Amino acid sequence: MSKLCLVTGATGYVGGRLIPRLLEAGRRVRVMVRHPERLRDMPWYDDVEVAVADAGDIDSLISALVDVDVAYYLLHSLQHGQELETEERRLARNFANAARINNVSRIVYLGGLAPDIPLGKMSPHMRSRVEVGETLRASGIPVAELRAAVIIGSGSASFEMLRYLTERLPAMITPRWVRTKTQPIAVRDVLRYLVRAADLPPEVSRSFDIGGPEVISYENMMHRYAAVAGLPKRVILPINLLSPGLSSHWVGLVTPVPRRLAKPLVQSLRHNSVCLENDIKRWIPDPPEGLMGFDQAVSLALQRVRDADVATRWSSASYPGTPSDPLPTDPDWAGGTLYTDVRTVESSASPAEMWRAVERIGGDHGWYSASFLWEVRGLMDRLAGGVGLRRGRRDPDQLLVGDCVDFWRVEERQPPHLLRLRAEMKMPGLAWLEFTITEKPGGGSVLQQRAVFYPHGLTGHGYWWSVAPFHRFVFPGMAAHVVAEAEGHPMLAAAGS
Repeated sequence: MSKLCLVTGATGYVGGRLIPRLLEAGRRVRVMVRHPERLRDMPWYDDVEVAVADAGDIDSLISALVDVDVAYYLLHSLQHGQELETEERRLARNFANAARINNVSRIVYLGGLAPDIPLGKMSPHMRSRVEVGETLRASGIPVAELRAAVIIGSGSASFEMLRYLTERLPAMITPRWVRTKTQPIAVRDVLRYLVRAADLPPEVSRSFDIGGPEVISYENMMHRYAAVAGLPKRVILPINLLSPGLSSHWVGLVTPVPRRLAKPLVQSLRHNSVCLENDIKRWIPDPPEGLMGFDQAVSLALQRVRDADVATRWSSASYPGTPSDPLPTDPDWAGGTLYTDVRTVESSASPAEMWRAVERIGGDHGWYSASFLWEVRGLMDRLAGGVGLRRGRRDPDQLLVGDCVDFWRVEERQPPHLLRLRAEMKMPGLAWLEFTITEKPGGGSVLQQRAVFYPHGLTGHGYWWSVAPFHRFVFPGMAAHVVAEAEGHPMLAAAGS
């Protein structure tokens, strides 16, 4: 029988991505959570055992660890300063004691890549990460402590800081820590190490430094992120005046990463975080293609939007295909900014009737509302070198995937439920217009009309807010008149054209 693995932090960034990888590896998985309802929409929910427990309650931990072979410790306290270290040690001691009582064979712990300095000179956050590993090993259970620095993947707090700072600030005065060296690692490689650490021989109980193939500065990471994202080169001027405390306020102002997370991360940036040894390769060799480089890892983290998978909101996404993708359990600030305008209208029309009205949009039939504003936008697009509204559409009544619809293109078509158009007009970002039709119990249908915009740099944010006032004249009328058309009121629909 395969090993039973307990995963703590299942609703966290790494834990939520580790679970399906363990299942793919043939492991039996038990997840430990305080709020199991947050996992019910995950596609693997029926494939795992769920243990409701709290790391602060030793009795619930003992119950959760019954019959467990390998326990993944992925917990982290949100306390600060001395309280952080005290609480981290307490939670780790509880877990270690419960694991020892249940004769757990191995603990796998994901910690932080520590600098080569005395513990007393480390930040409280980094010191607590090291002390957790020591506390777990003191249990006598074999522990594999994997120490990583910046993890590259949508949802990682350190990566989201990098993302938002780079995208929102074309020029910035930064703290001097942007020149600190680090060794970022792709989340794909972190997960590979975590999965395979379960099979380390029992005599192996120690920490391992894990990192990607490159040692680079945070300043260089911002420049390279901008290049991968297609942004102009950033102007970065490091100065010595910003302390870690002030820096965390600066990060909190520019990014949506909460200050309680930003502050300990920033405090840890005063020292280099690079691998001091590569002993892990003795037991877990690099994959044949090698560890993933920084640029490729960033590209994968951004690929979700580039592939136009906008049916998923960053904070409420469906289960992703790669570990870099967003998860439903990721925090709302993860994944970058995605602006939306959503309109929902109920109708007596059937889904088939609603679909016929939706599928006729654009071309000679028009956009159901604010025709003048659509004409102006088309003219602006042509003046900017775009296609404008002159392409029309292939057929007045039916669309196919790939069809042009003025300055849009049909990206997805699932009659009578979904039509998604991708914008091909000139703009600083990516945009979609999506219509979703659902059947109402007892008859009729519900139309959800959703405009989505993914901004490209600071210009993209400015673009969205400059056009947002016009959305009040365009989108409500569009949804209402699509419904009017579906219900057989063509004069009303035409009045909005």
